Amino acid sequence: MDELLGAAPPRSMLVAATDRDEHTGPSALTRSRVLAMLARRSLPSLIEATVVPALVFYVMLVTIGPGVAMLTVLAWSYAAVLRRRLMGQNIPTILLLSVLGLTLRTVLGVTDGTFIYFLQPIFMTVALAGVFLGSLLTSRPIIGRLAHDFCPLSPEIAQRPAILRLFIQLTILWAGVHLVTAATTFGLLVSVPTPTFVALKTLVSLGITVTAIVFTVSASMRIARAENLVFAHVHE
Repeated sequence: MDELLGAAPPRSMLVAATDRDEHTGPSALTRSRVLAMLARRSLPSLIEATVVPALVFYVMLVTIGPGVAMLTVLAWSYAAVLRRRLMGQNIPTILLLSVLGLTLRTVLGVTDGTFIYFLQPIFMTVALAGVFLGSLLTSRPIIGRLAHDFCPLSPEIAQRPAILRLFIQLTILWAGVHLVTAATTFGLLVSVPTPTFVALKTLVSLGITVTAIVFTVSASMRIARAENLVFAHVHE
């Protein structure tokens, strides 16, 4: 009946266990459930934005050359935007900014070489670390703003002191992740050949990111259990 009336389907959200009677289908909070939700929400975008471009760049680089590799990755990014447009999907602002940045990188890379092409995102990673740390000076650290996209929270839960402290700690963690990634990437860039760099950079960056995700989920689970939170289906 809800579908016939145009109502939005229920979605999972973290709520207090004492409120579960107000929602439908409450379920216990488990690490596998959280990881499954993160994978469902993030894995396709991660593969599309990092793994596939890295593979495309590597294949084009070793078979044709760096110029063609850069242009092919740029074409892949524009195709991702076009696909969303044709399918009527939302085009996130961050995706548009990413494509704009990649366009500038490609222009600089084609004219000045692969070193500049790979150096620019290192600067961007350091800048992102600064954004994460700078958000600690505001009333809502950046992880608190991003959390809803990965694991929705009810407004009341998001304002709990323990949850706010978690947001601060995870914001510091991810600032560190960006700095470590930037330092590691720069070290590889100046020490190994470009084809080796492309392969190692992708593997190392994914390793750092996955480790940070596991730590993030573990810390979040500990706080969620202490706060007696459960998943429940809610209607928007």
